[in-house]
Amino acid sequence: MKKEDRDKKEEYIKGIVLNLPDSPGCYQYLDDNGVIIYVGKAKNLKRRVSSYFNKEQQSLKTKLLVAKIADIKYVVVNSEADALLLENNLIKQHKPRYNVLLKDDKTYPSICITNEYFPKLFKTRRIEKGKGRFFGPYTNAGALHALLELIKKLYPLRTCNHNITPETVRLGKFNSCLEYQIKNCPAPCIGKISSGDYCKMISEIISILKGDIKVLQENLLAEMAEKASKMDFEAAQEIKEKYKLIENFRLRSEVVSSSMTNLDVFSIESDEKSAFINFLHITNGCITQAFTIEYSKKLDESDEELISMGIVELRERFNSNAKEIILPFVVDLPVEGVTVTVPQKGEKARLLALSKLNVKQYKADRMKQDDKLNPEQKSTRLMKEVQEALGLEKLPVIIECFDNSNIQGSDAVAACVVFRKLKPSKNDYRKYNIKSVDGPDDYASMREVVGRRYRRLTEEGGELPSLIFADGGKGQMDAIIGVVRGELGLDIPVLGLVKNSRHRTSEVITENGNVIGLKQGTMLFRLLSQIQDEVHRFAITFHREKRSKRQTASELDNIKGIGEKTKQLLLNHFKSVKRIKEARIEDITAVVGKSKAEIISDALK
Repeated sequence: MKKEDRDKKEEYIKGIVLNLPDSPGCYQYLDDNGVIIYVGKAKNLKRRVSSYFNKEQQSLKTKLLVAKIADIKYVVVNSEADALLLENNLIKQHKPRYNVLLKDDKTYPSICITNEYFPKLFKTRRIEKGKGRFFGPYTNAGALHALLELIKKLYPLRTCNHNITPETVRLGKFNSCLEYQIKNCPAPCIGKISSGDYCKMISEIISILKGDIKVLQENLLAEMAEKASKMDFEAAQEIKEKYKLIENFRLRSEVVSSSMTNLDVFSIESDEKSAFINFLHITNGCITQAFTIEYSKKLDESDEELISMGIVELRERFNSNAKEIILPFVVDLPVEGVTVTVPQKGEKARLLALSKLNVKQYKADRMKQDDKLNPEQKSTRLMKEVQEALGLEKLPVIIECFDNSNIQGSDAVAACVVFRKLKPSKNDYRKYNIKSVDGPDDYASMREVVGRRYRRLTEEGGELPSLIFADGGKGQMDAIIGVVRGELGLDIPVLGLVKNSRHRTSEVITENGNVIGLKQGTMLFRLLSQIQDEVHRFAITFHREKRSKRQTASELDNIKGIGEKTKQLLLNHFKSVKRIKEARIEDITAVVGKSKAEIISDALK
């Protein structure tokens, strides 16, 4: 865009912003093609929209958004609550590019009770206004089927599509069907049940669907006592069986406290890219709804903004009119007639903890699913966690760790293990015989090995590590720093791994002497323990191999032309070098052949 056009555009936007009203409302940002790219709400339109163009407060994401704004539209409303509702509707309608994206767009089933003279009840995913009364949606298929099964056992309702009216019943327009014969339907079509008795069943079903089970049970107990007092024991027994079925269903629900009724509970877990909001609805001491939604972040939305959007979305979706909302922190929620509670202890705090547990589990499950679909994304995410925990400037794509092994300076060796993207890269492992150090000097040995390792990588143009670990603490770490920074001038962070008295990885030492404690069970703890165990295993194995070779060395090793295979054949047959020396040349020839037998015989004698 030319400078002249850019200046003209900025002047146009500035004119709109200066003339915005100091009223609550919704604003919409449009791009050059007239497409809505962002929708927001405001208590004060002028103040809120002006804040986007304050360059001192702009984040990188906001700068990208502002650069694309070509026009601004707005809608003035009566209150902030109306602005919140309007914002929610406009986002769902236009799906603007820079708004948080609600990732859950499934249609969950509901239960419909039709508006008929003899109503029907059925499961549906289509909400049709005027067709009947809808309950739900139900996010747990198992809970929905259990509920429908309970209702079917308690209340045999009609399932046919006949248009049953008082007139058609009086005229005998219909005949009873098989459902009546097997006692699954009370046959209202032929007048076997009155409209009053049928509607009484519907009323009790509505109580169950609304979660008013306690009230229904009290009514059933009173009715059972009345039937028993009139000696109608058969009817009293039928009511008792109904009561038991309802009680069993109630006990399978998550019971909180009988004193709590009509509450909404919300909690949030968020990271750089996503936010997860959990919703629990409590009716008469039971959790009757539980659901979690996911938002994909576009700008630097705060948890307060996101949970406000989630509250509007979920209350609308589940038709909640609860007068109290429990939240993990204070939110200026512009919803009229609603009390916001941030509990610190008691039943409400336990409810909030349950919601947090659910949202954390949901987030963990989603991350596992994403990791399976995209292993590279998982690897990057874990490397970012390590980067943040250890305060690194770059991702630790390649990690190398060194360890020495010797017994009082004899058979001194060192090992280097390499982890690429937090996974062992065994092809890159290296073993080193210590050449320039006499005696047990671990620091000098470390300086020699590190120098040999990185001089060669530098000369050959090899890939240098992102992070170096010293297995042994501050002294070993300083030895590595002296070579890497002092002699070679390489800018590679160096950290030390320290084990506790129980020989378990316990902490990390940084270059400035700070100590980072490691919490057992965390990803970082498992990774560093694996690195430390791996380098120790690799160094010890190499040291044992070298010591074993030295201990089994013999005069045969120094005979030119005699290899390991020939040596093993002789030792297996004669059992010792002494017996080989004493053996006749004919006996040696029988084992390794004439030419080799002559070489061996001459060399040993």
